[in-house]
Order: sequence, then structure tokens, then C-alpha cells
Amino acid sequence: EDIDIVIPPQSIVHSMVETQDTSCLAQLGWADMRLPIVYSVSWPHRLRMPYRPLDLAELSTLTFAKPDHEKYPCIRLAYEAGKVGGTMTAVLNAANEAANEMFREDVGLGFLDIPKLIEGAMEEHREDGLKIDDVVLDDILGCDAWAREYVAKASEGVKTGEKLFV
Repeated sequence: EDIDIVIPPQSIVHSMVETQDTSCLAQLGWADMRLPIVYSVSWPHRLRMPYRPLDLAELSTLTFAKPDHEKYPCIRLAYEAGKVGGTMTAVLNAANEAANEMFREDVGLGFLDIPKLIEGAMEEHREDGLKIDDVVLDDILGCDAWAREYVAKASEGVKTGEKLFV
């Protein structure tokens, strides 16, 4: 309930957090993910970068929109995993990484198959294997490996035109 997503169509706002005093802190930069990635791995330090500084006057306008959950089904899945808690978020993350990797490797998996594979892994995990309390690192690592294997097996059906979920 504490996480809200907005889409900045200009791709200038890379992250934003509202603090308890209701002010917002944001990471802004040109529509290029290299700087946010560098910051994420160099934190708490800031490295000097050879990029053109962001000129807010040149940019002039920032707009935000609520995401369309039909267009972006993985947002709904992320909220669902967060609400369920426990090992479900590990399954969501691993299934997402595995499906995205397979899509990028062009092994016959379509972009729109990604949320289907994630959802299938989550449904299967909910029915058999979900752990909510006393989750330890071994539980997370086991769920991660299971979800990756699930996606690999389920994606075989996508490539052959068979049933998507195993």
C-alpha cells in the first residue's frame, strides 16, 4: 500500500521517493539509464561522469501518468507478490529475470509471454511451496532456482505452441 507507480513519459525521472514530511526526492537525468545504474553501484559516492548536465529549462515540462495495468501486467503481478509476501517476491523476481533473459536471447519467446510465465510461476508457487513466515536465505535461493526452472520448462510449451503453464 505504500508503493505507488507513476510513469514519466519523458523518461527523465528515474526514481522518486516521498518522505514522511511529504516532500519528494527524485533521481533525474536524460533518458539514458547509464547514470542511474552507475549511481546504484557506486552509492553512496557520486562519480564524475562525461555526460551533458540535465538542463531543466531546456526540458521545461515534466508530466506523470498512472500506469495502465492492462498494458503493463507485470505491475499488477509485482503488487500482488508484495501483498502476498514471504517467498512470493523471490519467485516473481526470478521468473521475471528468467523470462526476460529468454526473450532477449530470442529463443522463440514473445514479449507478451513474459507476464504469462511470471503469473504461471506465481500461481504454481501459491499452490505448492509458498512460505510466508520465518523465511531464510535458503528459502529464497530455493524459490529463485525453482522459478527459473519453472520458466524454462513452461517456455518450451510457448515455443511449440502447446500449453503455456506446466
